[in-house]
Amino acid sequence: MNTLAIHLKNLPSRQPILFLIVAAAAWLGLYQSLGPVSEALVGVLPVERDSHLGDALQFFFYDTPKVLLLLIGVVFAMGIVHTYVSPERTRALLSGRRLGAGNAMAASLGIVTPFCSCSAVPLFIGFLQAGVPLGVTFSFLIAAPMVNEVALALLFGLFGWKVAALYLGLGLSIAIFAGLVIGKLGMESHLEDWVQKLQNSQSPAGAEASRRNWGERIEYGFRHVHEIVGKVWPYLLAGIALGAGIHGYVPEDFMASIMGHDAPWWSLPAAVAIGVPMYANAAGIIPIVEALMGKGAALGTVLAFMMSVIALSAPEMIILRKVLKPRLIAAFAGVVAAGILLVGAIFNLVL
Repeated sequence: MNTLAIHLKNLPSRQPILFLIVAAAAWLGLYQSLGPVSEALVGVLPVERDSHLGDALQFFFYDTPKVLLLLIGVVFAMGIVHTYVSPERTRALLSGRRLGAGNAMAASLGIVTPFCSCSAVPLFIGFLQAGVPLGVTFSFLIAAPMVNEVALALLFGLFGWKVAALYLGLGLSIAIFAGLVIGKLGMESHLEDWVQKLQNSQSPAGAEASRRNWGERIEYGFRHVHEIVGKVWPYLLAGIALGAGIHGYVPEDFMASIMGHDAPWWSLPAAVAIGVPMYANAAGIIPIVEALMGKGAALGTVLAFMMSVIALSAPEMIILRKVLKPRLIAAFAGVVAAGILLVGAIFNLVL
C-alpha cells in the first residue's frame, strides 16, 4: 500500500501524460456521479424531497462539488497555461502596439491570463510602465475579470456552448470598444502623478522564464489550484448557499417581476447598480446566476448583474483610485457599465 502511494505521488513527475489521462478520467467519473449522489444525500435526511428545504439541499449538494470540480479543472489548466504566459511576456507582446490591433490582442490576453479584477491592477500598472497605450491597457483590465475563464467554463457547463460563445464575443467586444473609447479620449493626464512618472521610465526586462518539463508544469498547476481555490472557496460556498436559498425559497413570481422577461425597463440598470457594491469572483456568482435563471429571471438581466459584480466591483474601484484620478475612474466605470447594459439587452432580445 505504501509503495502504491509513493508511486502515485511521483506519477506527475515520472509519467506526466499518464497522470493527466488518469486525472481526467477520475474527474469525469466524479462529475457524472453528482446527480445520483446529491439525491441520495437528500434521501437519507429527515426532510421531504419536494419541500422548499429539500430543493435547497439538493441544489447545494449538487452544485457545491460540481462548481468545485469545474473550478479545479479550469484553474489547473490555466495554471499550466500560465507557465507559458508570464507577465513579462505579456508586457512585451503589448508594448508598442497601436489602438485597434493592440486592443484586440490585450482583450484576448485578458481571457487567458488568470487574474481577477483586483489582481489585474498591478499588471495594469506594469503595462503602463512598459509603454503600453492607456486604451490598450484598459482593454486588458476590462477583459481579465469580465471574460473570466472560470465564468466561461461554468456558463458552458450550465447553459451550453451558444450562451458561452455569446458571452465570450460580447465580453470581448466591450473590452475592445471601451479601450478604444478611453484611448481616443486622451486621458493620460488623469493618471495619478506617480503612475505618469512610471510611464516615462523604463522597467527592467523580465528574466526569461526557464524551460519547464511537463512534470514541473503539472506541479505549477497544483500550486495554482492551491492558491486560487484556497482563496475563493469561501466565496464559492457563500454563493452556492445563497443560490440554494433562492432556488428553494424565493417565489418564482417574485423573481420574474424583478428580473424576468416581463419586468419593467428599469430592471436591467437596477441589476447592474445592485451588482456594483458587491464583490465576488466568477465561481461564487455563477451559482446565483443559475438559481435566478431557475426562478424565471431573464438571462440578459442576470448576466448584466454578474458582469457588474465581476468587472465593476467596489474593491477594484478602491484599488484603482490609487492609480487613476476620479474623472478617469468615472469614464472607465461609465463605459463598462454602458457595455454591460448593452450585453444584457442583447441577451434579453436574442434568448
